[in-house]
Amino acid sequence: MTPAAAPEHDHDHDHDEDGYTGPATLTVDDAEYAVAITLVGHFEPLDGRYHWYGRVAAHAELDAALGGRKRPARVVTPVGAADGELSDVDPWGRYRLAGTSRPPFAVEFAGELETAG
Repeated sequence: MTPAAAPEHDHDHDHDEDGYTGPATLTVDDAEYAVAITLVGHFEPLDGRYHWYGRVAAHAELDAALGGRKRPARVVTPVGAADGELSDVDPWGRYRLAGTSRPPFAVEFAGELETAG
């Protein structure tokens, strides 16, 4: 049975978020994978940290290496790099990628800092 097409949006919240969609390199257990990612993020005033999260497009080689297991990962985009964690795989074969602190994409920190004050 072939899974249905993946949904276009993977948003947990409907508020102003920064984000990135495009190519990235994931490093997991010293192996590099060229992947496509969709990430969003926001400053969380309750803990004072920036949270970013999203999905890695289905990637057979990555899935074969991880087998659905949770793993730390380094993600590098054309505009930044960050450490995060790969976790649950959705029905379309996409791993969740999440992290806190500086994300691997550009953000509007000035607006976020005004919210925190």
